[in-house]
Amino acid sequence: MIITRSISLKRALQWSGHHIVWLLSLMGGIAALYHFQFISISIPWLPVSVIGTAVAFYVGFKNNQSYDRMWEARKIWGGIVNDSRTWGMMVDGFVTNLFANNKQSSQEIRQIKQRLIYRHIAWLYAHRSQLLVATPWEHISQGGHMTRTATYYQKNFGIGLLDDEITRTELKLFLPPNEHDRLIAHVNTATQIINEQSRDLTQLRNKGLIDDFRHMEMENVLRSFYTLQGKNERIKKFPLPRQYANMSRYFVAIFIMLLPFSMIPELMNLGTLGLILSVPITALIGWVYLMMELVGDYSENPFQGMANDIPMMSLCRVIEIDLREMLGETDLPPKVEAKDGVLM
Repeated sequence: MIITRSISLKRALQWSGHHIVWLLSLMGGIAALYHFQFISISIPWLPVSVIGTAVAFYVGFKNNQSYDRMWEARKIWGGIVNDSRTWGMMVDGFVTNLFANNKQSSQEIRQIKQRLIYRHIAWLYAHRSQLLVATPWEHISQGGHMTRTATYYQKNFGIGLLDDEITRTELKLFLPPNEHDRLIAHVNTATQIINEQSRDLTQLRNKGLIDDFRHMEMENVLRSFYTLQGKNERIKKFPLPRQYANMSRYFVAIFIMLLPFSMIPELMNLGTLGLILSVPITALIGWVYLMMELVGDYSENPFQGMANDIPMMSLCRVIEIDLREMLGETDLPPKVEAKDGVLM
């Protein structure tokens, strides 16, 4: 997530500098062909402007849908934050000897609370890791230049900004030894962790450490975690329909290819100055349309480890700190700080 108030010119050039280079080269080459009279074709501005207007509307629609996916993902993670705190509060307040036939010591009660809270922290990190697994339609899975570009973006403007000690969060730190190997062997570890929580609550109910009402309330919170997890998985595993995601790219390419054959001859009527200005002006118009397309293209998948992502690691760490403080712990991990204006 980009947290700076504005995107600096340097950052914009880092993201799109190579596009500026090829646009200037293309427009300059076509301008040279006109200047040396190798071509004389001129497309009227009216049909090109109509195409440009249609493309702008189409790309605008795509960007709206991309933003909706990203904003929905952020709301889902906001729900995870809130319900996680609720879970910690319930564990801290509900697990007691009040209804127990065989009273547990305060140390045993604390161990039970720690087990339930630590298992939930494990669910957070497992869920995050599963959301970062690349899908076939994400940029890094496309191969060739697009994969190299996506890898560069991840390394320099995404998860590569996180220090190794921040990302080295192993589930075995939060899961009991008898659970770790069994749970990570499943296809969907996060799902099985929540199910393990439910089994644990059933055992606590049988021991009288929680009553029926508290058992039902805590199960409802677990159900909400399943709901939120499923919503994230829907965004991750169901792409923005490709007919919308890809056709806009073709439309932008068509507009950029037609643009110089209308704009450059028009500006050449102004003489030498018009010829000189035609290259940067035409490239600038093409760059604007191209960046409109790329903004939506890189925002439609909010879980792909890039700068536009939901800051899942930061949110997981905030929840971990809150829950461990509920246990009275003071040796807490550091918060995840933004680096180079990006919070992951």
